[in-house]
Amino acid sequence: MAKRGAKLKAWPGLQNCRVPVVVTCLVVILVLLILLFCNNGKSPDSSFGYPIKKWKSPDSSFGYPIKKWNSFESVQFNPTIELRNGTDVIWQIPSLPKAVLFVAHGCDGRAANFWDRSSSCPNCIGLPEERLLVLHALARKFAVITISSAGRCWTFGEERLIVKNIIQWWAQTHNLESLPLVALGASSGGYFVSALATNLRFSSITLMIAAGKFDQMDITVNYPPTLFVHMPKDSYRQQKISEFIEVLKNKGIDAAEVECMEFPLSPSFLADRIPGMNQTVSAKLFELFQVKSFVDGNGYMKKDGRATRWKEALRERKNLVLDKSMVQHVQEELNLAFAYHEMTGLQSEQIFKWFESHLN
Repeated sequence: MAKRGAKLKAWPGLQNCRVPVVVTCLVVILVLLILLFCNNGKSPDSSFGYPIKKWKSPDSSFGYPIKKWNSFESVQFNPTIELRNGTDVIWQIPSLPKAVLFVAHGCDGRAANFWDRSSSCPNCIGLPEERLLVLHALARKFAVITISSAGRCWTFGEERLIVKNIIQWWAQTHNLESLPLVALGASSGGYFVSALATNLRFSSITLMIAAGKFDQMDITVNYPPTLFVHMPKDSYRQQKISEFIEVLKNKGIDAAEVECMEFPLSPSFLADRIPGMNQTVSAKLFELFQVKSFVDGNGYMKKDGRATRWKEALRERKNLVLDKSMVQHVQEELNLAFAYHEMTGLQSEQIFKWFESHLN
């Protein structure tokens, strides 16, 4: 406002009271127009009685566009489910596949997390990051197989041999054994994949939010090229990954990393990533996070989603109802935005370029 006052003083006629009334009126009108223009960018008050700031899409936080949940309309989920060796095996094979991808979930996960619920998979969940990874794979002509761990997390003894046998049986059954085999594992699944790579020949692997078990294995020159997709906010794991990259490179094994950084939430982000999430509900959830100070002034999560009492806050809002089937989906996206430890599909382009550059 001080600058606007300075502009008014710059007119000598105003200071000497000699400017005609019409000029004064024009100046007043101009000032009003400027004020209206400046206020035009502000959002109206929220339904909770707080002014809500307009936020940019988190797309601008990355050097590449964020894929929305419906970005792969040409790819349809049509998985096959089978119970083998006491565990769920779910897979889908695109036409003319060029490679095979095995995906290992993290602790408390299961194969059903990677596929949308459908008549062919009624118990599937389709978590936002997991499903997008599979859609990326199918769109790039990777046959995908997911297997549930026997317990809460993966183990590294007999379970490795069971999974090895399942993958080999499946590939042989579907005439895929001549195709390159790659693997991606997240958290516990990442540690499992790092160990499984000593039992199965992978063209390359991706370890997500996992450092691997390289300090407990005998690494040979035949170990597959390894990409670490991790979140630097987890400083301990970042340090171990840096050490293991050097270990692999010293063995002549190609190794690289992709860092996943935190990003701000926006009113549309949850609707963009979660199938069936209404845009209005997405915006109201973001509004709730603002009101409860779960996000800072720029929209960044103040705490990891697991440590944020957003579900309790939601229950207090009688005019905001979230379908129970979406609670786990929202939780995953809040964890992802904080970027400490969560499955992510945001780096899928880099992951599949890594796979494709090492197919053999």
